[in-house]
Amino acid sequence: MAVQDALLPCNPTTSPRVSQIMTLAQANTAQSVPARDTIVIRNVKKYFGPTRALDGVSFSAREGEIHAVVGGNGCGKSTLAKVASGVLPVDSGSVSILGETPSSPAESKAVGISTVYQEVLVADESSVVDNIFMGVDKLFSKTLSFDKKVERSAQLMLELAGEEVDPHALVGTLPLGLKQWITIARSLVNEPRILVLDESSAALDFDSTERLFSKMRALRDGGTTILIVTHRIAELIRISDRATVLRDGHDVGVLEKEQITEKNLLALMTGDEAAGEKTVHVAPQPKSDAAILKAEDITIWEGTAPFDFTLRPGEIVGIAGLDGQGQDEFVRVLAGVQGAQSGSVVVTSPQGEPNLVKSLSDAVKNKISYVSGDRKREGIFASLSIFENMAMPLYREKKRGGFLGVIDWGTLGGIFKREADNLLIKFGAKEDRITSLSGGNQQKVLIGRGFAMRPNIIVLNDPARGIDVGAKNELYKHLHTFAEEGKSVVYMSSELEEFVGFATRVLVFRNGMPFDAFDGRSLDPKTVLEAMFGQTSGAGLKEAWAKSYVATEPEPSHPPKTEPVEPPEQTRPVQSVAAPKTATPAPVKKIRIVEFDSETGEARSLSQ
Repeated sequence: MAVQDALLPCNPTTSPRVSQIMTLAQANTAQSVPARDTIVIRNVKKYFGPTRALDGVSFSAREGEIHAVVGGNGCGKSTLAKVASGVLPVDSGSVSILGETPSSPAESKAVGISTVYQEVLVADESSVVDNIFMGVDKLFSKTLSFDKKVERSAQLMLELAGEEVDPHALVGTLPLGLKQWITIARSLVNEPRILVLDESSAALDFDSTERLFSKMRALRDGGTTILIVTHRIAELIRISDRATVLRDGHDVGVLEKEQITEKNLLALMTGDEAAGEKTVHVAPQPKSDAAILKAEDITIWEGTAPFDFTLRPGEIVGIAGLDGQGQDEFVRVLAGVQGAQSGSVVVTSPQGEPNLVKSLSDAVKNKISYVSGDRKREGIFASLSIFENMAMPLYREKKRGGFLGVIDWGTLGGIFKREADNLLIKFGAKEDRITSLSGGNQQKVLIGRGFAMRPNIIVLNDPARGIDVGAKNELYKHLHTFAEEGKSVVYMSSELEEFVGFATRVLVFRNGMPFDAFDGRSLDPKTVLEAMFGQTSGAGLKEAWAKSYVATEPEPSHPPKTEPVEPPEQTRPVQSVAAPKTATPAPVKKIRIVEFDSETGEARSLSQ
């Protein structure tokens, strides 16, 4: 509330000095009044069959605050978010949203609630503008003309995504990160009083997440209540004003701004006081220099210089880059999910035989498994059970009875139990549909499927999107053990912290090709971030430990961008021609590296 709105009218006979004193006193009183609660939930219970998603949860959020809901997979976070957004009825308890109890999505929208759900819900066959304004118009009336909608869509996408997006483009042709921005833009069209973000940053890279946080702070300062559900602890520590922690359907604590630390969050999430203690990790090293997989003269975009990549036994190669810089296509090419523009991918069998990988079936035959972070499009079979989603790729392999081909259900059951226990998957019955699980547990099933195939190489495309910190740690342990056994991992991630103490080496992509590389034994996330913005020299590609992926033609003709103020445009280059081998790289301009204060959100300089 503005200060002048809180001031009482002064008596005209009162002197100006007395009026001024009264005005200041009234303003101070107004500022000391706590913000009102916009969401009040008391002793709410919500069951899905035998599953108790919420078991007596109480929760409240205030006007003008960012309130995080934290907990492990299956603890009830998304259910609470849907209850708070008014789209999910409760079995018992009371719910008050802005003083009302909406009972349908339409009523919630009328009250002033907008929700961005965990799944990226877009209509691939429709345009960007139609997706953003979906559900805004009434049956016989329109809120804006079509031209105004196009203009507003272009403005929102430029503000949020940081790049121009054609409002008429079909959404199905866009990358996952832009689809996530479309769902966020849809929620902001009506200027909501309550904004609920359920894992909204899961599909966004570092740069995109910073823009989202800036928008969230602006909305909060304008009086909007923002409810955020996220598994990225480092993010919620920095952005949240308060945090409510859930465990097994119960609220176990509310932390104020100064109490929100990784240690406190993990202790409440797990019930273990020592859960937040730091552990020392050592990145695995290659067992030999012999190649288990080799990509030669590869190009993944038209007009870019070809490069080589070699994967060695026993190493974990981290792949990083800003959204839309080619790293996603690269890992898909390695796994046979899509073809390269040119070049070849060759896998060496245990017997030393080279085998080309041109398709997903070739990859499976050569013991390569692929795990996607986009579980909705590339992962789950929504109409099948939890068990079938994990075990289906093994049906042909695990059979008996000769030509009869009877599936060995006993063996498959043992594999399912092992992987479910290893990844801490929380589920009711294995015969339940996979859609009965939380998004994080669905992702764990996909990761379990990848391990169940007993690969020699596992390629993971942002696999930890939406899974809790406990499951992430278990995943890292399994991948570390996997590498120690002499097998190999290619791990693409949008979270740089995942690579520290985990990756043998990290390869940064820009403009559809490797830009720089870093040794995992001395990895500095700030330097990796510099490379993502084109602010390093690329010398890492020429180091002895990185000889396996020196580009065939070392430098692109255009020098790296050196403007530190604005992030680079994340669009594919029309053309990129390799420079002569004698070309001298352009000097690299220094940029300022900043760190955000966990209490104030302000940036402070760390280095140049």
